[in-house]
Amino acid sequence: MNNAVTVTTTAKAKESGTEFLLDVQQLNAWYGAAQILFDVALNVRRGEVVALMGRNGAGKSTTLKSIAALVPRREGVIRFHGEDISQKASHQIAQRGLGFVPEDRRIFTELTVLENLEVGRQAPRQWPDGSPVQHWTPERLFQLFPNLGEMPDRPGGAMSGGEQQMLSVARTLMGQPYLVLLDEPSEGVAPIIVEQMARAIQELKQQGVGILLSEQNLPFAQFVADRAYVLEKGQIVHHAPMHELAQDTQVRRQYLGV
Repeated sequence: MNNAVTVTTTAKAKESGTEFLLDVQQLNAWYGAAQILFDVALNVRRGEVVALMGRNGAGKSTTLKSIAALVPRREGVIRFHGEDISQKASHQIAQRGLGFVPEDRRIFTELTVLENLEVGRQAPRQWPDGSPVQHWTPERLFQLFPNLGEMPDRPGGAMSGGEQQMLSVARTLMGQPYLVLLDEPSEGVAPIIVEQMARAIQELKQQGVGILLSEQNLPFAQFVADRAYVLEKGQIVHHAPMHELAQDTQVRRQYLGV
């Protein structure tokens, strides 16, 4: 299957000569005999938020899981900080500072908020230039997510869906990531939680963390993202700055249904 990609001149010019924090090329993925992704190519810079958009079943979650080595079979080249991590296991990728927040949260329901955070703890990191990566602690995270600060001893299973979503993000940040893969952060949560999630993404961006998020909510993506890739049937079919995609009625109707 051919990879039909539409890339604007602006996006091309913006990418030229830039070193990427995450660079994915010719990514293919399968579940059993069914191929889900076809030569997916995308990239994320330091301190950049990139939205991966498309309808249900387009392959957005599979793309994130493939980057994190959480699918049964994948092929392609995935570079993180210039290192080829294509053959690394998921725990090795996490140890290198690439965090993943799954759509289904996967918190430990019997553990408290603080205990869930401790599960994700990794040592402080530095950027290649020697500058420190934002060091996340429970206290710092409770400032970012005040709801969690009000319930440090509450078991994960006694929290609302939105609170569990925040805890899943906070646990990932305890790994001190350079880049976060964020799967459907606005899906199925209350508007006030969506607002807090948007503020958290903006703060991460200001700290230099790269974010690749899977999203169907166009207003949310428009608010937080710098660029967007659109997936259709496992292929990248469009790539543009976020503000251009938001104004492109034809592309939105054809691939996003909005």
